[in-house]
Amino acid sequence: MEEELVERTSGRVLVIVPTYNECENLPMIVGRLRAALPDVHLLIADDNSPDGTGKIADELAEKDDHIHVMHRPRKQGLGAAYVAGFQWGLAEGYDILVEMDADGSHQPEELHKLLDAVAEGADLAIGSRWVPGGKVVNWPASREFLSRGANTYSRLMLGMPVRDATAGFRAYRAATLEKVGLEDVESQGYCFQVDLTLRTVRRGLRVAEVPITFVERTAGASKMNRGIMTEAFWRIAVWGVNGLPGRLRRKS
Repeated sequence: MEEELVERTSGRVLVIVPTYNECENLPMIVGRLRAALPDVHLLIADDNSPDGTGKIADELAEKDDHIHVMHRPRKQGLGAAYVAGFQWGLAEGYDILVEMDADGSHQPEELHKLLDAVAEGADLAIGSRWVPGGKVVNWPASREFLSRGANTYSRLMLGMPVRDATAGFRAYRAATLEKVGLEDVESQGYCFQVDLTLRTVRRGLRVAEVPITFVERTAGASKMNRGIMTEAFWRIAVWGVNGLPGRLRRKS
């Protein structure tokens, strides 16, 4: 079944997993991914984790030629890690590049939904918590309120019809990443996800949202902090103001 799915996507699939202090979670998530879709490849992009995550990644790669490791010199943020992973994947000739967290919140067993959406014509497939059928598990009400509010703010400010633009479980066609451009991406954290979604929408490419179940991590610490939220707020405001004239022209 997995072989048929990868063939339907018309190319090689690379899953990029950024890590920083994920020694408890990495072996688990790698094992689940390799069991769910054994034909896809995995790139672990480690930001010099002090807890030994990079060493664990190397040990996993030594035993499996579908696993690759990128050692980055220091913690530089989620966006920078994904851009580096995308650039590596594009240079290696992968056709579909996937973002997935290392903490188990994105279930590898649901990756086939994203790949199917790409196979059906999506340029970007987003695993969405906030479309019908999507849900979150083990989140406090305050966290759900924050996420829903951030996505509503993004929709209103940017005028794009995506319900979960901050989602980090997504699959891009290589051609999509080449069209949106990665050279000038400076955003980090959840803002990075909104940035690439906006670039995709503004280039007239097709975005599909598929429902997933998001499960809050059970080990390790969340990377969410006030700085990430502040960056997202002001960058989205700037993008919204800069894009307003174009939206008004389209409506007139």
